[in-house]
Amino acid sequence: MERNNKLLYVHGFASSGSSGTVMTLRRHLSSWRVIAPDLPVDPFEALELLRGIVEQEKPDVVVGTSMGGMYAQQLWGIPRIIVNPSFEMSRSLLFGKMGRNKYMSKRQDGATEFRIDKAVVERFKQMEKTQFDGVNDHEKALVTALFGDKDPVVNFYPLVSELYGKERCIHFNGEHRLNDEIVKKVVIPIINEYVKENNALNYCY
Repeated sequence: MERNNKLLYVHGFASSGSSGTVMTLRRHLSSWRVIAPDLPVDPFEALELLRGIVEQEKPDVVVGTSMGGMYAQQLWGIPRIIVNPSFEMSRSLLFGKMGRNKYMSKRQDGATEFRIDKAVVERFKQMEKTQFDGVNDHEKALVTALFGDKDPVVNFYPLVSELYGKERCIHFNGEHRLNDEIVKKVVIPIINEYVKENNALNYCY
């Protein structure tokens, strides 16, 4: 029996595994299994959860958006698409997200809000110090970075193009958050290309 393709989606800040982007991916990739966990607030706990899912589920590709792009970038050895990645979460949180925040989509545990304090910010600072330590020639071939040309939130194109190469970066007509059209016309063709070419099923876990 042929195995269905699997996609791991990593959501952004204040979101969840039931976001609109997840629903869009499932609608357009109806033959795929889209795995989309709710992430813990603590960054090291979130990354541990994601690495455990990769080890157990062996997804064909990972898609991470914003904060999720920061996590996805560190899931070494697997094809991944990082969309408008936010690599300085500590700064973003410190200037505008401290205190109580509300989740923008439904969480499996029923939580509707969460708190960001100095301890959480410090945990992100710790992660940021080592988040690119695994980048090498092999990893460069496994990452595609997408950047909205009208993104008012973050712009890490200069950093990513330096680390991974300009050829691994694609600009699209859009802002920070994905919509149905961008998922369908930009993200999904890259997902299909990963599976079809470059020995995408021969990566290491």
